[in-house]
Amino acid sequence: MLNIAVLGDGGWGTTLAVLLSKKGHKVSLWGAFRDYVSVLDSERVNWKFLPGISIPADILITSDIKDAAAGKDIIILAVPSQYLRGVLKKLKGCCGRGAVFVSVTKGIENRTLMRMTEVARDVLGNIRIAALSGPTIAREVAEGMPTTVVVASADRKMNTFLQDVFSTEKFRVYTNNDLAGVELGGSVKNIIAIACGISDGLGFGTNTKAAIVSRGLVEMKRLGAAMGAKEKTFSGISGLGDLVTTCISPFSRNRSVGEQIGKGRKLPEIINRLKMVAEGVPTAKSVFQLSKKYAVEMPIAAEIYKVIYRNKSPRQAVYELMTRSKKGE
Repeated sequence: MLNIAVLGDGGWGTTLAVLLSKKGHKVSLWGAFRDYVSVLDSERVNWKFLPGISIPADILITSDIKDAAAGKDIIILAVPSQYLRGVLKKLKGCCGRGAVFVSVTKGIENRTLMRMTEVARDVLGNIRIAALSGPTIAREVAEGMPTTVVVASADRKMNTFLQDVFSTEKFRVYTNNDLAGVELGGSVKNIIAIACGISDGLGFGTNTKAAIVSRGLVEMKRLGAAMGAKEKTFSGISGLGDLVTTCISPFSRNRSVGEQIGKGRKLPEIINRLKMVAEGVPTAKSVFQLSKKYAVEMPIAAEIYKVIYRNKSPRQAVYELMTRSKKGE
């Protein structure tokens, strides 16, 4: 039995807390908002982010981050990307040197353009950290539907250790040493999912979505190669697998945001109604800057950035993508 803290009481953090508790580990679940944590603790259901899934009584639910993280063997980071740095600052001095950190957040910080494991090391120093990523709709995992993921770091022994920690008969974990590729795949695919959602909102069909997914994958690979990732990683579970799921699932927040944009709704209204973080929105800004920094051609990502941040018409964005200069595949 291991002592594990899950920082972040959203749907994915709650799902992992439940999964690990059922495996026999001692789990703490931390949330930032004291009032809602009290509701979680008393009702044992995350009505806002994971309704209908019972939270075992032996999971400690707390809004005291030091209480949640102190003395833990594993600390899982399930905080939205743009808030992670602030949460990590609260952890300084309360984690043991032997703690293993696992980032399950899919995003890139706006100001620094750092991946989440880079943000964690920037704040906490030379910690042991891995990323766990893949096609993981939280509700499907919570309901016991077969799911595959990847755990990635440069430390093969740590990868194998974490593979054993998370694996169940319904949750299969692969290992990968391409940390950059796994994190970039999980981040960039959210932008492509917004594009697929816009396509749905505009009333386009499967031909259009297939084009977005296939060309979006090319853009993911281009950026990954420029940033030192392995191209084959993007054809695996944390790349193509996650991309397909996020682009087609009715439960995908990023696809849903795009669909509402395609139907003509304004982003602030969409986000307010969603009441959850769609990571593709802030990540679109980061990836646009990364594409400029590394001189990588990413036309779909660029158009999504312009639709979100420059109020460009989705139909105009489609027109400009379809009438770009002719070229080979």
